[in-house]
Amino acid sequence: MSLTLNLLRQRRFLPLFSTQLLNAFNDNLFKNAMVLFVVYNVYNSEAAEAQFSAIASGLFILPFFFLSAVAGQLADLRDKAVIARRVKLAEIAIMLCGAAGLVLAWKGLLVQSLAIPLTLLALFAMGIHSTFFGPIKYAILPQHLDRGEVLAGTGLVEAGTYIAILAGTIIAGWIPVEAAAIFVVITAMVGYLCGRQIPPAPPRVPNQPIDWHILRSSCALIRNTMADREVFFAIMAISFFWTIGAVLFIQFPPLAKNVLFASKEVASLFLVMFSIGVAIGSVSVNMLLKGTVSAKYAPISVIVMGLFITLFYFICSEWSSYGVPGALLGVDEFIRQPLALPILITLMLIATAGGMFVVPLYAFLTTKVAPDEAARAVAANNIVNSGAMVIGSLIAAGLSAAGMPLAEQLLLSAVMCLISALLGALLHREEKRAASISGKA
Repeated sequence: MSLTLNLLRQRRFLPLFSTQLLNAFNDNLFKNAMVLFVVYNVYNSEAAEAQFSAIASGLFILPFFFLSAVAGQLADLRDKAVIARRVKLAEIAIMLCGAAGLVLAWKGLLVQSLAIPLTLLALFAMGIHSTFFGPIKYAILPQHLDRGEVLAGTGLVEAGTYIAILAGTIIAGWIPVEAAAIFVVITAMVGYLCGRQIPPAPPRVPNQPIDWHILRSSCALIRNTMADREVFFAIMAISFFWTIGAVLFIQFPPLAKNVLFASKEVASLFLVMFSIGVAIGSVSVNMLLKGTVSAKYAPISVIVMGLFITLFYFICSEWSSYGVPGALLGVDEFIRQPLALPILITLMLIATAGGMFVVPLYAFLTTKVAPDEAARAVAANNIVNSGAMVIGSLIAAGLSAAGMPLAEQLLLSAVMCLISALLGALLHREEKRAASISGKA
């Protein structure tokens, strides 16, 4: 714990931590303000609402699939701090566009023809922004931190990310959409100022050429990075984890409205509990592992996550037996329902187990490869993750279009946890094999 607090006092970590925190906050404030407004004020169909939520998630994820290879090369072959400043400057322009869409939606002007397209365009642009910032936030850690500090730094970044998601989600659910429009622009400006304080992080091998051919560089990046079996299994396990996360996050707003008959504030509360859980899991696993980068607890963590998702399904299935209210439940009314507390606790436990699963795997990506390839390892992970998440979004949208109830779709996420557990077990086996070979050498 003293190491964690010490990192937060140092310029080699704090500006990056603050910039990433504001980035995650703004992403989620904007996205949730947009999705909640559309779900609760524009559409009146469970299928349409779930499909819109899936489309929004897919648009945000898509740039990771196409542009991560270029982003990883830039982060490894150019100064990471300089790229961070330029990316954060672009965020201000993106949020001005998104804010315009939110204001038009608030005024009820050209909602379908202009306001929603503008917000979706801004969300897509924020996906591009995060694609280029993502490799930096992890790959810069081994450059600025000692090896024994990397897991603690990674855990802090993950915990801070989910605290920021928590804050952005709460605010998106409680403030008017016009206030959100102002907030996202101000946050982008503050994020740019924090980004300017990140210490220089020049490339270890300067003046290397960058392959701008998207398809060729993406294929080469994945092939080269995943040649290491530990990194391969880490990336595959993380990808399945985020596919599960994508499906769950897509389902939350329409599930809250149509299955639990709850208001947008309750939908926001669901995301809050999820974010608290991941933050708890992120810190807890670092304490259990005592700073060692290991997949030791990965299989059991994600199996527990799947069990809690199954429990969440059964609780949601029982909810309607208590009667359908005449109007959507506010937070106070929701909390008074007999099954409300079990739902909230189960959500938090799902996320806690998820955080314990995924944080050590991110640390693998930056410690199991050469230091000058760390950003490209994160970028390769982002490509595979985003492809898996887009597939998850399409599956969720397809199941909703086919008429499968939202509560039943939760079981898909539970089954996918078994695949992640298998991949985590294979990673841990590979980790022990590599350690035994190293010990013999």
